[in-house]
Amino acid sequence: METPDRVLLVNKPLEWTSFDVVNKLRYRLKQKRIGHAGTLDPLATGLLIICTGKKCKDINTFMGLEKEYTGTFVLGQTTPSYDLETQPSQPVDTSHLTPEQLIPLAARFTGAIQQVPPAHSAIKVNGTRAYTLARKGQEAGLEPRTVEVRVFEITQIELPSVSFRVVCSKGTYIRSLAHDFGQALGVGAYLSSLCRTRIGNYHLADALEIEQITP
Repeated sequence: METPDRVLLVNKPLEWTSFDVVNKLRYRLKQKRIGHAGTLDPLATGLLIICTGKKCKDINTFMGLEKEYTGTFVLGQTTPSYDLETQPSQPVDTSHLTPEQLIPLAARFTGAIQQVPPAHSAIKVNGTRAYTLARKGQEAGLEPRTVEVRVFEITQIELPSVSFRVVCSKGTYIRSLAHDFGQALGVGAYLSSLCRTRIGNYHLADALEIEQITP
């Protein structure tokens, strides 16, 4: 017998895909109709909203809500995926960078900005995922899109690592934000950790670990 219609707040583990979480809970809850409201990359952790039964009709509403993230990026290196899915390049010197350069620069990436998604993303290009093309060495030809970054705050600097907090709209790629920030400094950057802490009024502090969720 299937469980009642539910909205679940889940803390996605590191290296799990969002689909892994859905599959695990489908089995645990014995629920055929189940889905998530907004993908998190495997190397990201944090809040994932899971809907079951008739609550699945609310998924698009949840996906459209504002998101908040914390994380770190590394200056002085780049990766093809903009994160640690692929190998970093050889480091370049970042010792000349100062907080006076980094902190104000974040303001350039707030408001309505144009952003190109990472080549290693799940966006479909002529029916094929962009990351599939990227792994074959093919260009996906992804176009810039407008996203809204309400807050981009540098919270700690321990070069080459920089910690941040971002509040943004649906469709914002934090990997691209880190990459573009590094490009603006002329040293490159890649995302080294990411945690989604909020979706609308839903907070990670209220989320359950997968093992805590029962029928």
